[in-house]
Amino acid sequence: QVQLVESGGGLVQAGGSLRLSCAASGRTSGNYAMGWFRQAPGKERELVAAINWSGGSTKYTDSVKGRFTISRDNAKNTLLLQMNSLKPEDTAVYYCAARRPGYIVYAVPSQEYDYWGQGTQVIVSS
Repeated sequence: QVQLVESGGGLVQAGGSLRLSCAASGRTSGNYAMGWFRQAPGKERELVAAINWSGGSTKYTDSVKGRFTISRDNAKNTLLLQMNSLKPEDTAVYYCAARRPGYIVYAVPSQEYDYWGQGTQVIVSS
């Protein structure tokens, strides 16, 4: 089992920045891809950004391209999401997710991720 704990959410004005962190613990010895998802009230959970095990390949949903950056530090078992130029439509609960160890390439569907954090709230005021 892999346990994930997010931090860094909060309230920010439009145009501001936040940095989300996700700390992994437990059976982290395997190699696995990770991602950030978000879910706004009344909407489905969507992939925001994903990264493969090495960090050499990333994917972003169109609405955050050029504003968000996903990265990981495997030595520290940490996943990061730097969010700049935040917009009110970025308001959501953000979740860190990990694929099963051995699955080193990221995936888009949330069903492909086996481990989830509890989520951290991001609110962007206009």
